[in-house]
Amino acid sequence: MPGGLDPIVMFFGLGLLAGALKADLRLPPAIYEFVSTLLLLSIGMKGGIELAARGGEGLLAQVLLTLLLGILLTFLAFFILRVLGRLDRVNAAAVAAHYGSVSVATFAVGVAFLTRAAIPYEPTMPLLLVLLEIPAIVIGILLARGLRSDTPWAEVAHEVLLGRSVLLLLGGLFIGAVAGAEGLAPVKPLFFDLFKGILAIFLLEMGLIAADHFGGFRRHGLFMVAFALLTPPVFALIGIGFAALMGLSPGGAILLATLAASASYIAAPAAMRQAVPEANPALSLTASLALTFPFNILVGLPLYQRLVASLLPA
Repeated sequence: MPGGLDPIVMFFGLGLLAGALKADLRLPPAIYEFVSTLLLLSIGMKGGIELAARGGEGLLAQVLLTLLLGILLTFLAFFILRVLGRLDRVNAAAVAAHYGSVSVATFAVGVAFLTRAAIPYEPTMPLLLVLLEIPAIVIGILLARGLRSDTPWAEVAHEVLLGRSVLLLLGGLFIGAVAGAEGLAPVKPLFFDLFKGILAIFLLEMGLIAADHFGGFRRHGLFMVAFALLTPPVFALIGIGFAALMGLSPGGAILLATLAASASYIAAPAAMRQAVPEANPALSLTASLALTFPFNILVGLPLYQRLVASLLPA
C-alpha cells in the first residue's frame, strides 16, 4: 500500500492475533451491528451521490456482465471443488455459492485502499456488489438440490433480496442518489468523515471472528487451504477481464477484481442454511473467512492493483 501498511489492516491483524492467543477481546454484538450498519449505508450513499452526479451511462451492459461474472465464477468454483477436490455435490455447491458471491467487508477495505491511494472508481460499483450476491446463491442451490419442489425458494428470496446487507446497500444508494451531497451534508461527519475509523473497528472484530475459524482446516485437509488461497488471484484475473469488457477505469477494475476474488460469509451462509441445511457450514465459513478474507485484505489488494496496472495500462 502507498506509504506503508494501512492502519485499518493493522487493526485486522490485531484482531487475528488476539483471537489466536485467546485474549479477552470481543466487541459487544450491538456495537458490531452498529458499525456494520454504518459501513453499509456509507458505501451505498457514496455510490448514490456519485451515480446521481455522473448518470448511469452504460449501466445495462455492466449489470448484464456482472450477472454473467457471478454465474461463471460459481460454476468454475463448483468444478474445482467437485472434480479436483472430490467434495460431495452438496458441499461443493455450497462452497461454490460462497465463492461466486461477494464479501462486503472486503469491498469496504478496497474502497478505503483506493481512497488512500487517490484512485477514483465508478459510482456504480456498490450496485454491482449487490448484483454479484444473487446469481451465485441461486445457482449454488440448484447445483446442490436441483429443481426440487421442497426447496424453500420464498425464504431464500427473502434472505437474498431483503437481507440486511443488500437492503442497507440499496437503501443507501437510493438515499444518496435522491438527497445528493448537499442534502447529506448534515450527516457527513458520521457516515463519511468517520468511515475509516468505523472500518478499523469493524476489521478488529473480523480478525477475532476469522481466528475462531482457523481450526476447521485441521478437519478438511490441504486441498481446502489451497483452494482458499489460490482461487482469489485466479478469480481476480477473471474479474479484470470482465472489467476490460465493461470499460471500467483502473479503480473500478481493481474493485471488480477484488469482488471476484472475495467470498461471502453473510448472505451465502444464511441462504444455504435455509435451502441446503445438509451442507457443512464450517467448510464454507472456514475457507471464506479464515483464509480468503485475510488473504485479500493483507495480500490481494496490492496484488490486484499491480495486475490491473500491468494488464490494463491507462
